[in-house]
Amino acid sequence: MKLQVTLSSIVIALFFNNVYAISPEATACKLAFDKGNATTALEQASKALNSNKNDTDALICQGRTLAATGDLTSALASFKRADAQSTSAFDKTISTLLVGNTYATLKQYDEAIGSYQQTLLKAKEAGNAAFERLGHNAIAEVYVEKNQLAQALAEYMLGNKLAANDNERAESFEKIALTYHNMNQNDLALEYQVKAYLMNETAGTLDQYAHSSIELGRYYAIEKKYASAENVLNKIIKFAKEQGGAYFEAQGSYVLAKVKAANGDVSAAKLLVEHAKMIAKNTNDKLLDEEIDQETKNLF
Repeated sequence: MKLQVTLSSIVIALFFNNVYAISPEATACKLAFDKGNATTALEQASKALNSNKNDTDALICQGRTLAATGDLTSALASFKRADAQSTSAFDKTISTLLVGNTYATLKQYDEAIGSYQQTLLKAKEAGNAAFERLGHNAIAEVYVEKNQLAQALAEYMLGNKLAANDNERAESFEKIALTYHNMNQNDLALEYQVKAYLMNETAGTLDQYAHSSIELGRYYAIEKKYASAENVLNKIIKFAKEQGGAYFEAQGSYVLAKVKAANGDVSAAKLLVEHAKMIAKNTNDKLLDEEIDQETKNLF
């Protein structure tokens, strides 16, 4: 069974440190948006735009709020207006990225890629490698949605070259590993997941380290390197238990169960699945319980 493709849904959180004056209403809109108050955010955006219809900060805040409420068509119109009013290369980088995100969410993939390509051009013009990397990854995720995995892989590779630190490299390596896996090139998937694991071991958060460990265990198992799979999975199960990470303890347990079953140790596999199911029950995590059932279906 293929691993689930986990996408960011191509909604990238943007944090702006504006060096120019921002209207009080646009500031109020952003504060309300950050607090999850859509009604107030939209009211403040409207006030700002009534005073200045070309207020790009207000247009972007309005668009982000509309997108968050599910009104993607109106959000797209706001982002396009912001793009039309933007003058600097950096502002264009942001607006085209947001336009692309909205097209992607609307599943208008060709339009999304076209907008992201503009993001790449403007990011290069602005000398902003961080947004250039985001552009490549966003294009890659659209290609994943279209099941054009070779094109996705090429974009992820380009994004990886622009990674600025170990956290970004770890993220890129995991995306590359998963893409190789879904192309049935699991030897390469394993190679890149090892890289992701090593990055997260030293620089990742606890969740990132746990996730990369479990995915590494999966890939070892797929490649029938069962001893290595057991080693990394036992390590992360122990770590998750010590750190109170019940979700990752359960994940590690059911993946280890699959390894045990592949090695013919059915009794140990059953105990591990039961343990994972008990964690899901005790934490009232219905999605985890469904995940365990799906991943261990027909295991015994």
